[in-house]
Amino acid sequence: MLLLNRQEVERLLDFDNLVEALATPMADLSAGLVSMPLRSAAVVPEQEGLLGIMSAYIPSSTALVTKLVSIFPKNANMDLPTHQGVVAVFDAENGGPLAIMDGASITEIRTAAASALATRILARPEASVLAVLGTGVQARAHARGIPHVRPVKEVRIVGRNEWKARMLACALSKELEVPVRAYTTYAAALDGADIVCATTHAIDPVVRWEWLGHGVHVNSVGLNPNGRELDDSTVANSLVVVESREAVLAPYPAGANDLIEPIRDGVISASHIHAEVGELISGKREGRTSAGQMTLYKSVGVAVQDAVAAHLVMTAARESGIGLDFDV
Repeated sequence: MLLLNRQEVERLLDFDNLVEALATPMADLSAGLVSMPLRSAAVVPEQEGLLGIMSAYIPSSTALVTKLVSIFPKNANMDLPTHQGVVAVFDAENGGPLAIMDGASITEIRTAAASALATRILARPEASVLAVLGTGVQARAHARGIPHVRPVKEVRIVGRNEWKARMLACALSKELEVPVRAYTTYAAALDGADIVCATTHAIDPVVRWEWLGHGVHVNSVGLNPNGRELDDSTVANSLVVVESREAVLAPYPAGANDLIEPIRDGVISASHIHAEVGELISGKREGRTSAGQMTLYKSVGVAVQDAVAAHLVMTAARESGIGLDFDV
């Protein structure tokens, strides 16, 4: 079996390759060609944490992968990772374990890559002002990733902790080739933004309809069982796209309150979900139809994305001789 640590996964997983590699499996998922049970979890209520299990088999690439991921939001107050885990890759012919690798880096990179894929499909071609809501791992990953698919000329960072927003903006300014600025309010950061990436653990919505401009594209990847990132009007007035209708409407820990609650309250119906990403890729459904239309990609994260990323990492590791081989 091959063992790969975080640094090795980050070295091996090319972002652009991952964005491209996600397309066909997402279309396969929507076509019913992938085996992927809904995420399940053991809950640790005293820490508001969970240990989730995410598995998938993709016949087109023979990727058979499972991820164990812990999500402990309180870790953010102790400068510890909120998401930790491992990903295991198995042989689809005989079920034997092939590799174990760091799961936090897989989750970080594949989430941003999936948002980048949705952005490439849905955002206006000329979209250049990016607002990133949040200051954690996913905020950094999205600020780095979205410029791969759109001509970003300005990045705005905003979060509930102004100091963390300034620190992240400072760090990104050193690696991105565009101006990066910290904002003090969500409304100010969203004013005039073309692309919004909400990556928070918000209880109350941080994306509100009155703060958004015409033609904006929103990626929302935050998960909080007690809250939501998007207000009702944003959801109701957007062309809504998801990874999987079944996953996004399932009970916690799989679903998204951002859609479940407006449906429960009669603001929208389930049919308001326009498409899955895979349906846009296959051409079964149409995406953006006008420059002024608002588009929304609501992500809950699906195991197919982990499987694609892990398969790419394992293949690259074998080709380059990276990682530690050991007998089980």
